[in-house]
Parts: sequence; structure tokens; C-alpha cells
Amino acid sequence: MKERKKAMLVLSDGTVFEGYSLGAVGEAPGEVVFNTSLMGYQEILTDPSYKGQIVTMTYTEQGNYGVNLEDIESCKPWVSGFIVKQACAYPSSWRNNKKGGMTLDAYLKESNVVGIEGIDTRALTRHIRKEGAMPGIISSVDLDAESLYKKAMAIPTLAGQDLAKEVTCKEPYQWTEGLWDMENGYCEDSEKPKYKVVAFDFGIKFNILRSLVSTGCEVTVVPASTTAAEVMEMNPDGIFLSNGPGDPEPVDYAQKTIKELIGKKPIFGICLGHQLLSLALGGKSFKLKFGHRGGNQPVMDLTTRKVEITSQNHGFAIDADSMEGLAELTHINLNDKTVEGIRGEARKLFTVQYHPEASPGPHDSHYLFKRFTDMMG
Repeated sequence: MKERKKAMLVLSDGTVFEGYSLGAVGEAPGEVVFNTSLMGYQEILTDPSYKGQIVTMTYTEQGNYGVNLEDIESCKPWVSGFIVKQACAYPSSWRNNKKGGMTLDAYLKESNVVGIEGIDTRALTRHIRKEGAMPGIISSVDLDAESLYKKAMAIPTLAGQDLAKEVTCKEPYQWTEGLWDMENGYCEDSEKPKYKVVAFDFGIKFNILRSLVSTGCEVTVVPASTTAAEVMEMNPDGIFLSNGPGDPEPVDYAQKTIKELIGKKPIFGICLGHQLLSLALGGKSFKLKFGHRGGNQPVMDLTTRKVEITSQNHGFAIDADSMEGLAELTHINLNDKTVEGIRGEARKLFTVQYHPEASPGPHDSHYLFKRFTDMMG
């Protein structure tokens, strides 16, 4: 039997975990966080919102259904590193076989993502919950704990970093693909385009774009630095503000643009887009202790009193008190009562802090795309 290559994870507070190399051989610095989803590792890996982060999967086995081309959410994996208890070496799925898929380990190697397996992910998760998300480093080349601790201490936190500029597209482009029919492997018939939408790419996911198209939108994706004047020249019916990584505070150029667009066109924002719109209105943000990451976050829609099971991925939140008098609070997280959505009817804007294009509910939040098209109608 081939000897497994050892690897080590060291956090900035000196905590050490020893395991085995997964994926590419090397070193991976980043903020160590955890995700509680039972599945969806491929969507998580390719979500640009994870830029700068090492993701710990709390569910024991990962990779059991392999990798396929339909589940990617962007052009490549964006995570800084990946941590699992056990990576499945023999995945089983007709979709993996049909698309010429591969194992999780092979996919991480191909994508040059450094990972570690075989550590106690439960202990690591409990540590992060108690102490908070913190910088750390995975290494399968340097196995000296003291050396790695010094490297981890030098890693900056995500607070104050504008990561949207690192994941955004370089040029505007059109998106025309609708939602996939998972059973038959083709795109579902979408409504005929009725509305022109400009979608800001702060780290946008493919399934968001598919959802917009499938609800009757003709979508033009633009870089994060696009100005309000450039948007208005396109004469859209509505503006979409996407998810993305990092701290919303330093993305001041986007806040300025959004502020200039408020009241001119209907605006729908999610995740980072929600935070940027809230800041543009005059609100304030803060960093959560360990964030919300997973497909099981309960959110109440205060307008209907219905509870949605939502998919989330964010380390920052909007201060509820700071939004008083600026916008109506529409959604709250039932775990910690943080802000999950706002609305300004007079100026035709609304946002949510979660991912309505994801399907943990499975369709609890899809109504939000219809709400957007109704606002444009």
C-alpha cells in the first residue's frame, strides 16, 4: 500500500492538527472557517465568495458522488484550502460517470487546491465556534509546527480586504443559459426575456445567472468597478448586485455607484450585494464571530411570517440598529437574530443576505427572483 503523505494545519492561535495531504501538495494560507452542508462540496469549492478562506466541511465524508461539470458555480475553485475528515476514493454517481468526472482528490490536484484530510473536523469546528474564525495554514511540505505557526501569525484577517476586485470579471458579457434539468441533463425552457438586467459581478455564481434568465431576464454581467453612468447607458429595467467575498467596507467604489443608482432603477441584492446596498443607504457592517456557512440557516420573512431554510456563506453582517429609518427590515436569522433582508418600496429596492438560487429548502426562496421581475414590470 502506498504510504500517505502527511500534512498539517496550524492556526494563528497555535492550535495544531495533523493529518494527510489531500489535493495539491504545497501550502495554503487563509481564514479558517467551517461549512455545515451535508452535500454540495463542488458548489462550495467554486463559489467566489470563499476567496481567501480555508473551508472545513463538518460532514464526515466528502467526495462520495465525485465531480461533474454541471455543479460548478464559476470558472474554477476559489477556496484557499479544503479540510475534510474523510475524502471518498471511490465515488459513485451516474452524473460523475456520465460527465467523465473524477475524485475529489483528483479535482483538487487539477485545480491546484491544497487540502488536508484525516483530522478531527468536529474538534476544529468547536474550536472555531468558541474562538472565532482565524487565519491558518495547511502545509504538506513544511511539517514543522513552530515554522507554520509563525507563518499563520503573519496572515491578515479578511477585515479590511477588498476581495471583490480579485474575483470579478474583466469585461462585460451576456449570459443566456437557464436552469438545468438535473434528471435529463439539459437546460429547462426559460421564459422569453422580458426585462433587461445589469448584474454586477462581485463574485457571481452561475446558478444566480441561470435563475435570472429562467425568470425572464436578459442578463448583462458587468465588472465590480462599472460606474453608474455606464450602467444607465445600457438602459436596463433592473439592477442586480451579486454575492462576493471579503469585507464590504473597503469596496467603496461599488457603494458610490450603488448610491447613485438608488431610485433610478429597481435593485435586487444578495449577500455582499445586500451589504453594499445597505452601506450605500448609510448603514454599518460588522464581522461575525464565525459567520454563517451552510445549507441549513433558518430565516423568517417578516412580511409573511414564513420560515425559509436557506443556504448562506458570509462572515460579515449589517447592524440592524444602523438601518433604522433607512430601510424596512424584512428578514431575520432565527439563530442569532441578525439582518437577513431589507426593503425600500418607495425606491424599488430589496435585498437578502442568503442565496435564493441554492436549493436547501429546496425551493423556499425562489420567489425572490419573481419579486424582482414584478418590481420591474
